[in-house]
Amino acid sequence: MLLATYTGHSLEAGLDEAGRGCLAGPVFAAAVILPLDFNPRFLNDSKQLTAKRRETLRPIICAEAVAWAVGQATVEEIERLNIAKASYLAMHRAVAALPIAPAHLLVDGNRFTSLLGFSHTCMIGGDALYRNIAAASILAKTFRDEHMQALAAAFPDYGWERNAGYPTPKHRAAIRAQGPSPHHRMGFRLL
Repeated sequence: MLLATYTGHSLEAGLDEAGRGCLAGPVFAAAVILPLDFNPRFLNDSKQLTAKRRETLRPIICAEAVAWAVGQATVEEIERLNIAKASYLAMHRAVAALPIAPAHLLVDGNRFTSLLGFSHTCMIGGDALYRNIAAASILAKTFRDEHMQALAAAFPDYGWERNAGYPTPKHRAAIRAQGPSPHHRMGFRLL
């Protein structure tokens, strides 16, 4: 069973990202503050859920969260900063977009760039331990997948509607055959 918060504070925001390991597209992050009693069935790390379960949970999280926001960092920012720093930038943007200032940030992972005015705790595997991070992982993943599906309409050869930009054999074969698109991360090993 996932825990409500790390600090016990009702305005603790969970943060997670999606798309760090992709070959194409932006990296997305979400910040979510949940009611302490929020505990819908199947809430878990987005990687442990089917796409259908993530899509079922997303509107529940959005409707019942105290506050939530999504941020992103572009392919150009990923290229300029590196993927880790771009992930932190996306998280900072998600926090900045929250309509309520969080009392604490609970960040999935082992590193985070401090955000002025906010205390934070990093938690390896936090998306499988805390509800607020699990909710953030679901929002980051579903909003990013939706974005990649929209890009797939303009760039159908890469199969982004299925692989979301991750390095599948078919995605790499399409890069080999078509060359990279403007949405590919050229600093990554594409082939």
